[in-house]
Amino acid sequence: MTYSETLAYLYDQLPMFQRVGAAGFKKGLGNTLALAEAQGHPERGFRSVHVAGTNGKGSSSHLLAAVLQAAGYKVGLYTSPHLREFTERIRVNGRELAPDYLVAWVARWRPLFEQVQPSFFEMCVALAFSYFAEQRVDVAVVEVGLGGRFDSTNIITPLVSLITNISLDHQALLGNTLPEIAGEKAGIIKPGVPVVVSQTQPEVADVFRREAAGQLAHLVFADDIYQASFTAEADPETGLRPLALRQHGRPYLPNAELALPGDYQQLNLPGVLATLDELRAQGFRITEAAVRAGLRQVTQLTGLRGRWSVLGRRPFVVCDTGHNAAGLKMVMSQLQRVPHERLHLVIGTVNDKDVPAMLALLPAEGIFYFCAARIPRALPADELAEMGRQAGLQGEAYESVAAAVAAAQAAAGPADAVFIGGSTFVVAEVDALYAEA
Repeated sequence: MTYSETLAYLYDQLPMFQRVGAAGFKKGLGNTLALAEAQGHPERGFRSVHVAGTNGKGSSSHLLAAVLQAAGYKVGLYTSPHLREFTERIRVNGRELAPDYLVAWVARWRPLFEQVQPSFFEMCVALAFSYFAEQRVDVAVVEVGLGGRFDSTNIITPLVSLITNISLDHQALLGNTLPEIAGEKAGIIKPGVPVVVSQTQPEVADVFRREAAGQLAHLVFADDIYQASFTAEADPETGLRPLALRQHGRPYLPNAELALPGDYQQLNLPGVLATLDELRAQGFRITEAAVRAGLRQVTQLTGLRGRWSVLGRRPFVVCDTGHNAAGLKMVMSQLQRVPHERLHLVIGTVNDKDVPAMLALLPAEGIFYFCAARIPRALPADELAEMGRQAGLQGEAYESVAAAVAAAQAAAGPADAVFIGGSTFVVAEVDALYAEA
């Protein structure tokens, strides 16, 4: 098969959660373990860091990878979903998976796939672990796809586990309360493996304490050690945002800067810094200079996009992948600080989210351009527009993300602001649009 035919095989013949939703999610690790055993257990061939959470796990994974790269290590990075190209999911020192490797790997193992019938995500995890083992990475940062306990990535035994923010999302699969969701995320805690929790959230802290105690795993609440706050808005030229970091109440890394200017990164950084401490305790040499470089150069080192990504200045255009109530709340707060005369919002979502809760967070004074990404799981634009009207939001439905973006840009004056988001898949299409422009 060619590369495009190989992708079609992955996407079309096997269920994929990101595209179809719950039908693509399988509880249990049996298939992943069967693939791993047939391949000689590549997940045992490299050291790893495992990252779970509702919001922040992608940013945290990229930040960890960037710092480890800056420290001189050969670093694998597995994340999902991708924005523009499938190969973004699997990187070594920022370089994407080689398409030729994907084609050869699928051809080699296709008889096994026909026998095991794995999901799309189970195949992706097996692919990533094979690649990292063959590339002989020093360490791989592995982001959980969904939940934790039954996620396909959960066959690794990492050096340290990191759990970021816990919020309501994917309730149909993970539970309807924060403690239930936290219990699924806590499923990545392994016997004797230290675990870092980015935020002390009173509703779920005891869930992590109980699970860690049961696994005899050292537990760290990162915000007991580190605090992070931005001291100004991002520099319009460099995109860097100045940070104030504190360690045990004392200044740490003075004058540090971060290339990810979203407000929510203040919640992620304590977990990242505490995880680096755990790696140092296990022999990793990570200097303060490496931490500074990783924070400043995270986008160049890892290729991360879509997190408060500024696409234009006059008018101000920004996109963000925040796609649940907790994530959108912080993004909208930051958006309101952007100087603007009128606010235009291009919004799309998927059909298994709590859409009314998301819409309630959007500014009623905005002009809305409702759309749907090109995936089966997308909520139709006309349905979203009607739900928007019921929530007091004024706007129209558009036939595509591209049409909605074009309409917003045509209507926006130079002193206006345009926000694009609501779904990772909307941002993915916008990312491709701007890449082609």
